[in-house]
Amino acid sequence: MLDLLPDLTDQYPDHLLIADPVFNSYGKKTIFYGEVVTVKCFEDNSRVKELVATDGTGKVMVVDGGASKRVALLGDMLAELASNNGWEGVIINGAVRDVATQAKIDLGVKALAATPLRSTRKGVGEVGVNVAFAGLRFEDGDYIYSDLNGIALAKQPLALDFL
Repeated sequence: MLDLLPDLTDQYPDHLLIADPVFNSYGKKTIFYGEVVTVKCFEDNSRVKELVATDGTGKVMVVDGGASKRVALLGDMLAELASNNGWEGVIINGAVRDVATQAKIDLGVKALAATPLRSTRKGVGEVGVNVAFAGLRFEDGDYIYSDLNGIALAKQPLALDFL
């Protein structure tokens, strides 16, 4: 299957909210979905680095980087670690780097832009807080569904019988 969201929105029109179409796809995995884990940080990827080192099986990290495109909150090394630890994907309201390498890593990655600059690491940021961007409010425990058509949010897991 190359597309998920068209079928999902047809099957569950009253259960999904659609994000504003502001994201680019950078990961090898173009279809990904899972339980939301939120991060709020600005130009400091300390919390992202901590989370990718944990078991992310069945989870999607949703990072509110304040829409900053000045520095990357995810590069190839952190993307590789996330993939190795079972994360389904990372959605970043901000930037990424090492995009040619990330395109070869089995991880879903959506972000606003790419930049070559890395972020600082001063231990700033919060995990598990509500974040809002792209017209949606994300909470820990929500569910994300993503493909090349966009990003959808649900408050509960949806059966994907058509896959």
